Amino acid sequence: MTDDARTAPPEPANSPDGPTGVVPTDGTGTTLADPAGAVPGEAGNAVPSALPARGVPADQVLAEIGALRAADRPTHGGRLFAYVYDPAVPGLDELTGAAHAGSAHVNGLDPTAFPSLLAMENALVGAAVTLLGGGPGTVAPDAVGSVTSGGTESLILAVKAARDARPDIVEPRIVVPVSAHAAFAKAAHYLRVALDPVPVSPETLRPEVADVAAAIRPETVLVACSAPSYAHGVLDPVEQIAAVAARSGVRCHVDACFGGWTLPYLRRLGLPVPPFDLSVPGVTSISVDLHKYAYAPKGVSVLLHRDPALRAPQYFAFADWPGYTMINPGIASTRSGGPIAAAYATLRHIGDAGYVELAARTVEAVRHLAASVRATGGLRLMAEPESTVVCFTSTDPGLDLFVLVDELTARGWHTQPQMAYGELPASVHLTVTASVAARVAEFREDLAGAVAATRAAGPLTLPAEVLAMASDLPPEALTPDLVAGLAAGLGLAGGTGLPDRMAPVNALLDAAPPALRERLLTEFVGLLQRPTY
Repeated sequence: MTDDARTAPPEPANSPDGPTGVVPTDGTGTTLADPAGAVPGEAGNAVPSALPARGVPADQVLAEIGALRAADRPTHGGRLFAYVYDPAVPGLDELTGAAHAGSAHVNGLDPTAFPSLLAMENALVGAAVTLLGGGPGTVAPDAVGSVTSGGTESLILAVKAARDARPDIVEPRIVVPVSAHAAFAKAAHYLRVALDPVPVSPETLRPEVADVAAAIRPETVLVACSAPSYAHGVLDPVEQIAAVAARSGVRCHVDACFGGWTLPYLRRLGLPVPPFDLSVPGVTSISVDLHKYAYAPKGVSVLLHRDPALRAPQYFAFADWPGYTMINPGIASTRSGGPIAAAYATLRHIGDAGYVELAARTVEAVRHLAASVRATGGLRLMAEPESTVVCFTSTDPGLDLFVLVDELTARGWHTQPQMAYGELPASVHLTVTASVAARVAEFREDLAGAVAATRAAGPLTLPAEVLAMASDLPPEALTPDLVAGLAAGLGLAGGTGLPDRMAPVNALLDAAPPALRERLLTEFVGLLQRPTY
């Protein structure tokens, strides 16, 4: 035996890849893993290997994740007007994090094995039913529901239930306003259901009820409407649309995923919110996201049906194989209990009175932001706010909306540009949450500064050849190499994130027809989503 062998540390009791996460050391307490958690050949990579040769200490892993998160948009602080919902409730993150961790390994696949998860799901559904016009003593006393991973899954399941309820219809169709969420188009694509779009008025941003009625055919299995629409925050005429659907013997789904949780509270605060939920005859299902204005962590949504018979075709069951009988209310089979527990903790902690207070802060912020837009020359509201959205456009050719978005970004405000559609101009969308209330004076000042800087910069002009390509190039002619070259020319190459100035990119997307825009972004995201080693 050599001296080296005699002094070598003993093998750890557990593999570094084993359940204890033991990390080998050199006998002095120094880990043998690379300080960056890297393996040979990783030098220069921005992200260490997800599977290093040896395990990395927990604090180092968390530090790496924190470093990656530093590049993200801020999820708190009231400066991000899309994607996240911040109530600015002290201690809520810690509570939901603990609740999530405590149920993260609970599996919703079998509710009989994990009754805690079933109990929390039923409680969440009960809260949503009560808030949205159903339950004992209402016109929808037998309402039932399911917890899903988000609004898209809720909408896909609503379409599936409507389709499978009519097996006699060979080529089912759904009637959807063009302002409805794109998840309806995704549902139609996935489920091979034809999509019949209904235009919206350029003035009201709503569909005409007569147009909805005209779009219904014998093959129609579902009519959809929004409360409110995501893009502009306006409510469709739900009562009238539901009545039209009912007269035709067709289901009517209300997509209230975006603002459905807050609308009842806005009504209680005195806002004129029209009927939109299960209290409306003819509404057969409705969806609401808890990870939006219920302020739960992502991703939790609830899909409600007026009665169990309407929900029944939503389920998938399969027993014709040697394994267990599969029965799923949603798309996923295995479901972590973490998001559900976190949502339950959120609702319990905030409570009904807390949601009234959060809605009051939010609507006050909406009023201030809308006033700031009205007071700014060259801007106009796309619609007077009806919910929690402020959406505006430019009326001055010298005030380039996409340059304005960049100027707001430079001042720390992250807004969402929306491309022109038909007769609707390009616009800027602001999803307003309770945390924005403390920032409205700052926004007003920064909006004025951003408008002045935008006017000074002048409108963006794309090269003629780029505009020609955007208008004439058929989507099928786009190759990955062509998209990669275009991305490089726009400062999007390298997978290192987006450029500081997005106006050229947004202007190109705005000029491109929808089909070309879809292909451009599909190819671009495909370039971003490549493995790292």
